[in-house]
Amino acid sequence: MSIADLRKEYELTALSREDLDADPIRQFQKWLQTALDAGLVEPNAMTLATADPTGKPSARTVLLRGIDERGLRFFTNYESRKGRELSENPNAALVFYWAELERQICIAGSVNRLSAVESEAYFQSRPRGSRIAAWASHQSKVIGSRAEIEERFRELEKLYPDDSVPLPSYWGGFVLSPVRIEFWQGRPNRLHDRFCYSRQGDRGWTIERLSP
Repeated sequence: MSIADLRKEYELTALSREDLDADPIRQFQKWLQTALDAGLVEPNAMTLATADPTGKPSARTVLLRGIDERGLRFFTNYESRKGRELSENPNAALVFYWAELERQICIAGSVNRLSAVESEAYFQSRPRGSRIAAWASHQSKVIGSRAEIEERFRELEKLYPDDSVPLPSYWGGFVLSPVRIEFWQGRPNRLHDRFCYSRQGDRGWTIERLSP
């Protein structure tokens, strides 16, 4: 079958204005809980789109690690491509796509680094192997072979033989503060339901239905 011939009808449910919470963060949490309850694989996986100072974009999948009134939190190597781009151009976008629920959430906003205290707390909650890997990997840098990084990992296991693996200075968290959040529910005939929350400064959020 040709890719152009692939088709899927979206028929699970609808989304109306009455379904929406006035606060998009609470609405996001409701949809995330539904994804968790449905047993989806990594429902916290999200596409993170960044851009360099010239506007050249890049995107990759990262994991959501927390959400509060400030926004959505994730962690990375600050010297990776995404880390460098976020430091140079704080405007970013996130996309969650839950195919099993026929739902998508698109979020745009700006990022700030989390405090060292928050980054330390999350880093120490990670499995020991993940913490050692943060030291072993100079993320986004060219390497000669997999053997090279595996050898580096083994050396670090010896350097940190117990659970006391410190936080690298180049590793930590970001929080994306949304200015726009769109909730998308698939519907038959591609007449999808789309609602967009736009931040209005200190006046809260406006909610508008968008054409599919």
